Amino acid sequence: MKKFLLSLLLVAGIASAAEKSVLDIPLKDIDGKDTSLKAYQGKVLLVVNVASKCGLTKQYKELQALHEKYKDQGFTVVGFPCNDFGAQEPGTNEEIKIFCTEKYNVSFPMFDKLHVKGPERHELYTALTGKEGAFPGDVKWNFGKFLIGKDGKPLQRFEPKTTPDDAAVTAAIEKAIAAK
Repeated sequence: MKKFLLSLLLVAGIASAAEKSVLDIPLKDIDGKDTSLKAYQGKVLLVVNVASKCGLTKQYKELQALHEKYKDQGFTVVGFPCNDFGAQEPGTNEEIKIFCTEKYNVSFPMFDKLHVKGPERHELYTALTGKEGAFPGDVKWNFGKFLIGKDGKPLQRFEPKTTPDDAAVTAAIEKAIAAK
């Protein structure tokens, strides 16, 4: 009987975890305030792990252009600074914020620096890339991209070298925006 009850609780826990939207995961914004992606419910999101000192950093310009192009259609880019790859995001949140604003005129939301892989991987990235995540397998480098639907469900993964203005990315965004 104990084994049956434990099994039932385990199944219930897995079911409730599977139903949890990435929108509900606790986060901190770039200013250190508690938040989540819940404010973006009903919008299509492009979740990106970003870095200031990477060969792909120029993607900030394309991410900002993408954000500008689709923001009035219910889309936003959300940036998550990450120092997991070659220590290419060594700055503080304040330094990152200044860099993004001054160098790339970033106006899309930026969040607290977090880990996207390893034992300290943030819950958001566990939901995206963990063994039971939407797209299992570690993020390979800075500027990995995840498209999230209006309902908070992950839709598609794009690898770091796939640029934000790639036809596959824009087609996926447009399809997600058009979805009811």
